[in-house]
Amino acid sequence: MNRKLVRSWQMYDWANSAFATTMLAAVLPIFYADVAAGHLPDYQASSYWGFTQTIAMIAVALMAPILGAVADLSSSKVRFLRVFAYLGVLSCALLFFAGQGDYIYVSALFILGTIGFSGGNTFYDSLLPEIAPVEVRDDVSAQGYMFGYIGGGALLALNIVMLEKWDLFGFPDKIAATQAVFVSVAIWWFVFSIPIFRNMKDPKRETKQSVGFYAKHGFGRVFGTLRKIGKYPELLKYLVAFWFFNDGISTIISMAAIYGKTIGIETTHLIVALLITQFVGIPFTFAFGKLAVRIGSKRSLYISLSIYVIVVLLGYFMTSALHFYLLAFIVGMVQGGSQAVARSIYSRLIPKERASEFFGFLSLSDKVTASLGPALFGIVGLLTGSTRTAILSILAFFIIGILLLTRVNLEKGHRDAEEVSG
Repeated sequence: MNRKLVRSWQMYDWANSAFATTMLAAVLPIFYADVAAGHLPDYQASSYWGFTQTIAMIAVALMAPILGAVADLSSSKVRFLRVFAYLGVLSCALLFFAGQGDYIYVSALFILGTIGFSGGNTFYDSLLPEIAPVEVRDDVSAQGYMFGYIGGGALLALNIVMLEKWDLFGFPDKIAATQAVFVSVAIWWFVFSIPIFRNMKDPKRETKQSVGFYAKHGFGRVFGTLRKIGKYPELLKYLVAFWFFNDGISTIISMAAIYGKTIGIETTHLIVALLITQFVGIPFTFAFGKLAVRIGSKRSLYISLSIYVIVVLLGYFMTSALHFYLLAFIVGMVQGGSQAVARSIYSRLIPKERASEFFGFLSLSDKVTASLGPALFGIVGLLTGSTRTAILSILAFFIIGILLLTRVNLEKGHRDAEEVSG
């Protein structure tokens, strides 16, 4: 194993996680509410941000089968990774020019940035088998994930200092500091992507096909996998439950900051609390994995989803920064662990020889359903004129998910998968 290539690959996770922390979760949603859509009523601004999230996820989902086919069949993975990475970098940099009332401009750039982020990850993930043998692949992948946690958290910490001490950095006001923060994400993403582009090269010969070829292959594979999943009733039931509760989790991640802003919590408290979530998630993800071993995966997943129900209920009544800090800490305790256990359960319900195919379908379907939560948040917010009612609507995803999960027989599902694999 070439450790230089491994480190180069892992550094890309360090690089693009800046988008996930600063742009997706923390700074950009607040800027959207305060500045870009600051002239709109709070509930309308948060609803429009929810719709922006929905459009971004749908765009990514429609492209995912084509990009997956390109990643599998093309010999130009690094080149495509570069294209999508630079799309994300450019989108972040252009946010420097966003100002008062530019919510359409910001939404468009965020959608493009999300396409760059998620599309690039398709090719980034597909490079893992090329740099790490199977016996160490889990470890290399986990290390990359940790690099992302640390890298994204490190830049977010720097961004907090830039925003709170803007005058020391020579900025005329906090808006200018925020615009510089967006540029810092672009620079961070670009600079720490250099190792993977410098050290990893595509083969000399490239397999060139038309977009139509990749689209036909990609969507054909999706529908083929869907037909196969129908033969595993427990897997299908679990998958539907996963779609619901995972959409609730992703909606909380994407809407937490703008919701907190619309109910009057100061920007500093919002960003610091989300930074706490980032670092609390590291040890608790491992702890949650041990809990799952001790009491069982399904029970541990029930616990985490029940905690999310409590988080949503408390969020509805939240009035102070202290409340937001508390909820951020609680979310950090279960966020990584719940998703890790949920994926682990899924891995035991699928036939081993089709693991890549079934996980690819999970990734695609996850993106499709992830658009529903922000859309529901936005619709309820517009209809009721209340972001509190909008956040309360997310309860439906967790409650339905838990109820559907009770109908899943994991032991039978595992036996079905083993029989096919055997």
